[in-house]
Amino acid sequence: MKFYRIYIELTNVCGLSCSFCPTKALPTKEMELDFFESIVMQAKAYTKEVACHVVGDPLTLSNLHAYLDILHKHGLKAMLTTSGYFLKKHGYDTLFHPCVKQINISLNSFNKNDTSLTFEQYIGPILALCHAKQQRAEDLFINLRVWNLDEAMSERAFNETLFKKLSSDFGTELDLQTIYQERPRSLRLASKVLVHFDNYFEWPSLQNQIYGDGTCQGLQSHVAVLANGKVVPCCLDCDGVIELGDLHTSTLEEVLTSKRAVTMLEGFKEGKAIEELCQKCSYKERFNT
Repeated sequence: MKFYRIYIELTNVCGLSCSFCPTKALPTKEMELDFFESIVMQAKAYTKEVACHVVGDPLTLSNLHAYLDILHKHGLKAMLTTSGYFLKKHGYDTLFHPCVKQINISLNSFNKNDTSLTFEQYIGPILALCHAKQQRAEDLFINLRVWNLDEAMSERAFNETLFKKLSSDFGTELDLQTIYQERPRSLRLASKVLVHFDNYFEWPSLQNQIYGDGTCQGLQSHVAVLANGKVVPCCLDCDGVIELGDLHTSTLEEVLTSKRAVTMLEGFKEGKAIEELCQKCSYKERFNT
């Protein structure tokens, strides 16, 4: 069994309360370094890439560099996903750590929080990071995520401001109307600096309506480990509803070969959503069209 990546949540703290994210149900937790390394040592048999988040923002951690050192020591690449609010906590020696393959910055987090920062104060460090990457000829990707497109164009005003800023800063035209009409997956701003577009999505919840069967990438392209050590099949199961096992008491191999995990995987391969949470997840519809 191989995965495109494994999600290992360094912390479940994101420092914000975006309206498009679920309210955190689990207690605040930061994964200890020794425990993290024990997981990494097992994970490298299954993947070459670790995404350092589930819902938490890894940049909230002051010792992020130590986690990245562990990944580098074991020959794994890292993906960092952040709101962008905590870039100033870290120097470029951390953000451009040799193990970092990609940094994703969720730009639509800015207008979905009550903050004293102005737009210019928020976007400034993000643009500085992008330009530092170019000046230093760093090889990693930076994806600026705009995952707020919808048919109602509910974020039109914010997106217009954002696109004008990016257009002027990078000298690349981002036309609001064209983007909404053509829905490109991404647009290139500079070498390995992209704007990535997507729609809002509904997080899976047992309170959702039933969407029925279908396949999913959970347990096929990826698996996730929450900050408390619980293994879940999907990067959207942030509350550990489908707990496959606990890496404090079981190995990753034991968890992945457990009856519950195998039954789920076999179901997905047949287009069946075995678990209740999967039945109530609309995100899987992206893989069933």
